[in-house]
Amino acid sequence: MLLTKWGKALDREHPLSEYPRPQFVRDSYISLNGEWNLSFYEKGTFVSLEEHKITVPFSPECPLSGVERELKKNEYMVYERQFTLPDGFNKGRVILHFGAVDQTADITVNGRYIMRHEGGYTPFECEITKYLKDGENTLTVKCEDVCEDNEFSRGKQRKKRGGIWYSPQSGIWQSVWLESVPEEYIHSVRITPDFDKERVHFDFAGANRVNIRIYDGDTLIADTDEQTVMLPDFKPWSPESPFLYDVVFTYKKDKVKSYFGMRKFSTGTDKNGVQRLFLNNKPYFHNGLLDQGYYPDGYLTPPSNAAMEYDVKTVKVLGFNMLRKHIKIEPLLWYHYCDKYGIIVWQDMINGGGNYGAEVSVIPFVGIKLDDTNYKNFHRTSDKAMALYYKELDEMLNHLYNCPCIAVWVPFNEGWGQFDSAVAYKFIKAFDKTRTVDSASGWHDMGVTDVISKHIYFTPIKVKAGGKPYVLSEFGGLSTRVSGHTFNDKMFGYKIYKDCHSLTRAYRRLFDNVIIPQIKDGLSATVYTQVTDVEDELNGLLTYDREVLKVDADTVKDINERVRL
Repeated sequence: MLLTKWGKALDREHPLSEYPRPQFVRDSYISLNGEWNLSFYEKGTFVSLEEHKITVPFSPECPLSGVERELKKNEYMVYERQFTLPDGFNKGRVILHFGAVDQTADITVNGRYIMRHEGGYTPFECEITKYLKDGENTLTVKCEDVCEDNEFSRGKQRKKRGGIWYSPQSGIWQSVWLESVPEEYIHSVRITPDFDKERVHFDFAGANRVNIRIYDGDTLIADTDEQTVMLPDFKPWSPESPFLYDVVFTYKKDKVKSYFGMRKFSTGTDKNGVQRLFLNNKPYFHNGLLDQGYYPDGYLTPPSNAAMEYDVKTVKVLGFNMLRKHIKIEPLLWYHYCDKYGIIVWQDMINGGGNYGAEVSVIPFVGIKLDDTNYKNFHRTSDKAMALYYKELDEMLNHLYNCPCIAVWVPFNEGWGQFDSAVAYKFIKAFDKTRTVDSASGWHDMGVTDVISKHIYFTPIKVKAGGKPYVLSEFGGLSTRVSGHTFNDKMFGYKIYKDCHSLTRAYRRLFDNVIIPQIKDGLSATVYTQVTDVEDELNGLLTYDREVLKVDADTVKDINERVRL
């Protein structure tokens, strides 16, 4: 079993216990992470097959759960735990929050059914005030998950894992927690910086005439109930200077703390007439890594919040300025670390659909582009699953909108369950005009997108600049095995090297001879595969347990000083 240092030190009674929502903070918080009861049932029955103690929020399949048992296709799970509210906790309403539950969740409190949520990667909440009683309360969560068998979103999970597909997991995999709010409270806020007009705009749900106080450090610079606030001579956010303004919202008895960054993401033409990605009205090269966000001991769930922070800080120290969050929605603290340390994020939507075939593994490499309005081309035929895609897309956009770090939305990757990408582009742009959209990362681009997006692993990389910024949204994947730091004995990589020294030399050649010379020709962004090894994939800069950096740090830093405009 491969464990991270954070997994070895796990506090099973209080795992991942930090406040989970730094973009919208109240002083009311009870973590429900820790030991729960878990039972497996055969579908259509109410007789338990097995009973376990599980450490939430780790899925039962992963080592840190204490269960290490896969949910089978003909089964469902029931989680249960008791909780008692402290005296004075209830300010009027009690809200129950789930960070993510894969794939469906039915919620019951004290035997009374409350709600159902479908979709394994987005958060949800429900008010439980009227279901509570004095003393001990019982929370029950029923979960079903069939991975790829229902065309729902599943990410990189596959029942038969291997290669670029990873171990399946199910059930609760992000934090569960309670907060209390007054009867009248701020349900949510959308924060939109307007870089050009030197102002920031706030849209509130559930409240009006909210008092807004904006701080530059400890200095109060605005105190108003106007939704649009002027910020003359503001401090911009960038990877080089990731300045964040603190803000406090007060509505009647409700008080919320948040933050924002003043930045602008756009596209435009540089002084040489080449299309580029822009940051704060200037051409800016996005130099980043593909980031799967997997761990050998927690799978999709980080073994601690410090583990997430370590990944972000390591990438920053090495000189990168961007991460492409690949086919996963992280806990909000991960985005907070990117906001804080200055890492631009490209955010993928989660893929779904049927079992993938030649449309992703063969056809793109012989120059054929398929029409994604013909749903059979991409095995996306379930009306329910396609409707759920847009529900989850909307939930993701709302969930992450206030993160200053996010620059690019990626609705589809490599044709995995792709459908109507032009519609998805318009859907995203109608919701969020402040960010760039890479509609079909890799291939099967229908022409309705903000960038030319290419994945190139096997053929020579030749940049062909055009009417949109050219981004190399995946490449590299150079691999080597570090004994004692691998998930198993298998090895997947696009090019394999015998040791870390030869890997470093190949990495330098790739950038010196191929990448850096083509920046002047129109290359506007690079996403190297990848941050860490993941299961069979041994193509990370770091080993899967984060113990070994497989490339020489000084070499990477030197290269990154030159991967820029």
